[in-house]
Amino acid sequence: MTTPVELLLAEDDPADVALVRHAFQKHNLSNPIHVVHDGAQALEFVFRTDRYADRPPGTPYVILLDLKLPLVDGVEVLRRIKGDPDTRSIPVVMLTSSGEDRDLDECYRLGVNSYIVKPVDFDRFDEVVRQLGLYWLLVNQPPPG
Repeated sequence: MTTPVELLLAEDDPADVALVRHAFQKHNLSNPIHVVHDGAQALEFVFRTDRYADRPPGTPYVILLDLKLPLVDGVEVLRRIKGDPDTRSIPVVMLTSSGEDRDLDECYRLGVNSYIVKPVDFDRFDEVVRQLGLYWLLVNQPPPG
């Protein structure tokens, strides 16, 4: 029996969280989604500290990360994840409303695996999440270990 794939969603907007969950359910992507609402929680989850110190070993299969998070922004979360040898291989997908060139440049410079601007239209958002789930959870081959 295999362990279910775990997706970490770092998103502070409850409507976007609901849309991601709805899209996964609608498209039969049954992978567990763990949601955190700020960058500090995201780091605690990934590095298994503070409130997540008792989380079983292992890293999320993929992280969907919002750029504009409270407490610690998405760029800093990305910097810390990609700057640590134990976590740098975790795929991180920036899912944000910012299409600013400086944000794109900074995230790619830090090692983001994909950068997606959230569509405003519900149907388009649904389709983007479906494609994300299919690619990162079913098609992409993660590194061993």
